[in-house]
Parts: sequence; C-alpha cells; structure tokens
Amino acid sequence: MSSSSAVLTRRRGSIDVVDAKVAVDLATAQTYSENVFLFVPNLIGYTRIILAALSLHYMNYHPKYCTLLYCISCLLDAFDGHAARALGQASKFGAVLDMVTDRCTTTSLLCYLTSAYPEYALWFQFLIALDFSSHYMHMNSSLVTGSKSHKQVDSDVSRLLRAYYNPVTLFIVCAGNELFYIALYLMKWVDTPLSASFGLTGFFASWTWAEIMAAFCAPICLYKNVVNVVQLWKASKILVGVDLAERAKAREEEALRGKRD
Repeated sequence: MSSSSAVLTRRRGSIDVVDAKVAVDLATAQTYSENVFLFVPNLIGYTRIILAALSLHYMNYHPKYCTLLYCISCLLDAFDGHAARALGQASKFGAVLDMVTDRCTTTSLLCYLTSAYPEYALWFQFLIALDFSSHYMHMNSSLVTGSKSHKQVDSDVSRLLRAYYNPVTLFIVCAGNELFYIALYLMKWVDTPLSASFGLTGFFASWTWAEIMAAFCAPICLYKNVVNVVQLWKASKILVGVDLAERAKAREEEALRGKRD
C-alpha cells in the first residue's frame, strides 16, 4: 500500500460510517430521554434563531431592539458549546446547527448593509461568498478526513487555523467581527458626534460612538476574513489531497486485479 492510501485509511478510521436510512430510522424512533433535537445546546440554538429572526424584523425601523436581539443571539453562541461539554450533549447536529445559524445571521445583516451602503455592495457580497465558501469547504474537508469537529485543526495543517480555533481567540474574533458589522448598521442611525454627546474635544470630537466602534473592530474583521481565505485554501488542498489518495488507491486495486487475472 502506498503512503497516500495509508494516510487515507488511517485518517478515516477515526469515525464510523452510518447508513443514511438507518440514521433516519434512529432519529425517528428516538425517545424523549435521548432526543438529540431536545438537547440543551440545541435548544439554545433554536433560541438563537428566534432572536435573530426578531432582530431582522426590527432592522428596518427600530435599531435599539434590532441591536439588542442580535447581540443576545450572538452571545448565546458562546454558551451552547459550554453546555454541550458540561452536559455531555455534544452532537454533530448541534455543531452544524451552530455553524448554519452563524452563517445565516451574519449574512442577513450583510444583506441589509448592501442596501444601506449600495456603493460598497460588491464588497459585502464578496464577504458573504467568502464566508459561506470557506466554512462549507472546511466542513467538508473535516468530514472526509474523519475529524470529529471542524474546530479540531492540527498545527501541522495550519498554525493560523489552530490558533484561531482556540476557544478564547475564536470568541474574541467572532465577537469583534459581528460588532464591526453592527457598528456599520448603527452608523446609519447614529449621527450625533461625541462633542455633542459627551463634550469630547480633539480628533475624535466629530466622530459618533458607532464610528469609533467600527474603527476599533475593523482590524478584527480584517483578521477574520484573512482566516477565511486561509481556511478556504487549506480545505481545498485537503480535498484535492484526498482525491489524489483515492485515485492512487484505485489504481493500486486495479493493478492487483490485473495481476490476479
């Protein structure tokens, strides 16, 4: 067996493959005491979706309600993982629900920003495409290599991604990224300069507090999207590597069959 096919076999041995029909039957027959849909972390996820939907409802005409509901939805993202570990209720469904909720919530806000700042619509569309493609490719590369979580990245694959998925770093970066977009949203509603609000003088006197927040969080947003680019590139290379290993294994098996014949 070649080294490429050996690596393929070794990495995939970390997970068990369940037939799709068997999985559907198990989900249908699950009991109340062991219902994954009702795990506490997943209930938190459903709450996040409801809060995000309500924030979108208020987005066009009530910035205070919108911002409050949006921020609570994002903050709850920090609690579902802790609940999963504390209660022993980690699940693949919960991990995907969490990622999908994050992507859809951020995308909905970016869609609003495209209409609020039409001159920058192309940039917001690019950020949406990058965010979705990066996480979709990364999730699939994690699945095909048998990783139990898309947040488990070895340092030999990428030191940047390894550092990014550290829980503390992940929270700070994701929070800063969301706060940057929220600040851009609030800049369309807040027009009182700091000189009038707080009597501030100097360079920032003519700025609003929303503009200050946007300037402070902008580097974090930039870092987050650099990570997205790296994540997309690394995931693409992993998928191509798996393709090459599978093709090499197929050629070896074909050669062995030819020798037997």
